Amino acid sequence: MEHHLHIKNMVCPRCIATVTEVLTQQGLKVQEVKLGEAVVTGPEEVNAPALSLALQAHGFELLQEKEEQLTDLIKTTLLEYQRHLEEEYQPITTSVYLAEKLGMSYQHLSKVFSQHTDTTIEKYLIRLKIERVKELISYGELTLSEIAHRLQYSSVQHLSNQFKKVTGVSVTDFKKDPTVERFPLDKLV
Repeated sequence: MEHHLHIKNMVCPRCIATVTEVLTQQGLKVQEVKLGEAVVTGPEEVNAPALSLALQAHGFELLQEKEEQLTDLIKTTLLEYQRHLEEEYQPITTSVYLAEKLGMSYQHLSKVFSQHTDTTIEKYLIRLKIERVKELISYGELTLSEIAHRLQYSSVQHLSNQFKKVTGVSVTDFKKDPTVERFPLDKLV
């Protein structure tokens, strides 16, 4: 029997590999695993408590409520959108991207997301962008101007102001103090 599982905190290719391994260890035949979801075959009913514990041991969570699943799917889609921003010269807006990818109105997606995360889609996307800015700064390969352009900021000043507002630290201070905390993307609120 085919089962569609929704899994929280999957943010990278290593997550896909780890979840695939956990599902296999639980005796499930993996058909497909992608960020936030998996399709497996196996017994009539999946042993949800055992699977949930096995996933939790690796920092993942089995989602069972439909709105929690949708919230996690929105987060995963926002990660894809952030990559889209970096690759497109004239990207579409967040609302259009989410509505097209998820096949639901942006108003509905926004309402569900806010109810389950206590933040807005826009604020969450800003947090994602700032974490990406931290990552790119820490590599030391791009100038701040190149980072601003790459992440679709209107100017270096806009990036700097948003960075300071979100982190409480200026970009200059962040560059000087490598101990300023970066947050894992699956822990952002």
